[in-house]
Amino acid sequence: MGEHANSQVRAKVWVTPDQVESLRSASYATGADYLQQRNEAIVTTMYDTGLRVGELVQLDIELLRNNNSELYLPTELQKDYPNQNSPPPVTLELADDTTRLLSAYLTNRWKDTPALFPSRSSERISEQGVRNMLRKIAEGAGIRPYKLDGSRGDPSDVTPHALRHGVAYRMMNEEDGNTLYDVRLRHRSIQTTERVYDHLLKV
Repeated sequence: MGEHANSQVRAKVWVTPDQVESLRSASYATGADYLQQRNEAIVTTMYDTGLRVGELVQLDIELLRNNNSELYLPTELQKDYPNQNSPPPVTLELADDTTRLLSAYLTNRWKDTPALFPSRSSERISEQGVRNMLRKIAEGAGIRPYKLDGSRGDPSDVTPHALRHGVAYRMMNEEDGNTLYDVRLRHRSIQTTERVYDHLLKV
């Protein structure tokens, strides 16, 4: 029973850095031209920060600081912890590539809204809108994400959470000096992080 319960919280589907690069490229081969840079910016921001999709869609431009090199997440924007404690505000330092892309996107944006990521029909993209966009560009790129049972998934398995799990994979395997304890996914405790992601470490 304990082992089964533990397996339920483990990351089950994730993408690798190469697959994320393919998603970024596919953003420019899928959908309306004026949405393509926004789509790459969404993928890149999520993969850099590990944001949950519910957090991403709440982002306003004013939360970008220091020439778009930092992202401020107030308490009310972040998902509550399981024990109902409120997470503290946090400022995430963005990668140079993310900063450049967001700056270019904001300069060229087709719609002027307080929300960082508007949609075609609304001032703010919805969580389902992000999921639909990811699925379409994953299909265009032919992405087959990795699964917990050792098999490969289908493009339809590329979700915002698979991208979030990909952040953990990258930080634990691809970046010098990063260990399990450095994953920036804002879990309530390191025990949660270990339970969800320890199997992503390369053997």
